[in-house]
Amino acid sequence: MPEDERVRREVSPTPAANSDVDEGGALRTDPGVPEGRRYRFRTTLEIIRANPTGRIALKVFVAVAGAIVVTLGLALIPLPGPGWLIVIGGLGIWAVEFHWAKRLLNFTRRHVQSWARWVRDQSLFVRIVLGSVGLVFVAAVVWLSVRASLGIDLIAQAMHYLATH
Repeated sequence: MPEDERVRREVSPTPAANSDVDEGGALRTDPGVPEGRRYRFRTTLEIIRANPTGRIALKVFVAVAGAIVVTLGLALIPLPGPGWLIVIGGLGIWAVEFHWAKRLLNFTRRHVQSWARWVRDQSLFVRIVLGSVGLVFVAAVVWLSVRASLGIDLIAQAMHYLATH
């Protein structure tokens, strides 16, 4: 059987009846790819937004969930780890419902991609210098975090250890 006949048989007339079909009626190649999940996610949001109570509940839920994630990310920024990534994740949660967050997320994505492109285009020496500066920054943040939160001066401890051993 030719492939286009098989596609026509598998496609239902309405996209809502078959989640493997996009808005144009074309069959998606793999229903496990994110496009299928995105379509179901968008459809679910549209159903929730169709009800005035659901629209308000969704807006409140997204606002609270985004605020919790952004607050957690902001608390983790001074520590080594994915603090900024968590903040951007919270911004992504807000972007589901708030237009300003979507614009800010697109702005952030655009600038991070341009920075990564710029770094990739640099010579190996410049990339090594940038990586070294990043490592020194992370080390300084760890040192300051341990000193402020635990009261332990890691540099003094290391110097004492080296002097006695």
